[in-house]
Amino acid sequence: MQHGPAVRRRKLGAELRALRTTAGFTSGEAARLVGWHQSKVSRIETGASGVKPADVRLLLDAYGVGDSNLRELLLVLAGSDETGGGHHWWHAYRGVLPPTYRDFISLESQASAMRTLETSVVPGLLQTPEYARAVTRAAVDGLDDERLDALVEVRLARQDVLRARPPLELSAVLDEAVLRREVGGPEVMARQLRRLLEAARLPQVCLQVLPFAAGAHVGVTGPFVIFSFSRTSDLDVVVLDHLTSSLYLERKEDLQAYTEAFNTLKIRALSPEDSLDYIAGMGDGA
Repeated sequence: MQHGPAVRRRKLGAELRALRTTAGFTSGEAARLVGWHQSKVSRIETGASGVKPADVRLLLDAYGVGDSNLRELLLVLAGSDETGGGHHWWHAYRGVLPPTYRDFISLESQASAMRTLETSVVPGLLQTPEYARAVTRAAVDGLDDERLDALVEVRLARQDVLRARPPLELSAVLDEAVLRREVGGPEVMARQLRRLLEAARLPQVCLQVLPFAAGAHVGVTGPFVIFSFSRTSDLDVVVLDHLTSSLYLERKEDLQAYTEAFNTLKIRALSPEDSLDYIAGMGDGA
């Protein structure tokens, strides 16, 4: 398990190596094309050293990569602030967001699909402003109002990925505890449940409830997120959140294990249709 930046370097390096191979160049030939020593290309491709966005552009040009979406994603992995569009709005919040959270948002903004198990709180992409404020205040001690406002703004701005073209495909399994835990008071929870019902009816959202009656399950070890990228060969990643940091799993064995776990949870959970009825019933009783 590695922290985000190391994962991003290795994934960026692996993708650049694949693109070089597809273009038909050896590492030495690629180095000569861009005026570098071969060792620099090797260090970049193995993730042993970081790479500037300008160097990534140079390599992509040399390899004849014209896919704008792929170029933008690789530049995001390189830490670029200048790939255009509104994809890097979070850089305005550098003063309040830790690096691992910025890494998470950058991956979320470029992913084609997101699968998530939540065991404690509603996923950030589906939170109402009031719920987001209550969760953030509870999770981070000593927040002043200005910093709290900024973190809530970030949480809500992240939700734009569900309205993008194309939108992020979100599949979420929620443990019943998420729905039962009262966050912010009864009125806040009632609005949050209505928000879940609205979101679950979107074609890009699949929402399932894992009821207490399902008993113990593989998800008791904790929540996780799987990001998938449709235009790249090997950028999928699992993210595990902890109190002070996030861990990123990139090995194929880890991806397979968490994918199988998520598929098992979907089978154990209520169907999307029954989940809607379940949430609606809870809302009626709220």
